[in-house]
Amino acid sequence: MKVLNTSLAILVLASSAAAYAAVDFASFDTNGDGVISQQEAATNTQLVKIFDQLDTDGNGELSKEEFAKVQ
Repeated sequence: MKVLNTSLAILVLASSAAAYAAVDFASFDTNGDGVISQQEAATNTQLVKIFDQLDTDGNGELSKEEFAKVQ
């Protein structure tokens, strides 16, 4: 069930990204440091829900590679 919920959250995030046209890595990385922090992710409730699953190295930030999993 957890996998299904994660998959649905990723699908919703991806479709909402398409709906808002330009929601990409750079739009979340507001300080331009090359990663998305939890604070930066807080602008999107779906990303907040799946942040921990995407953060595969567990450092509390999403790299471009980790974020690419939702696109």
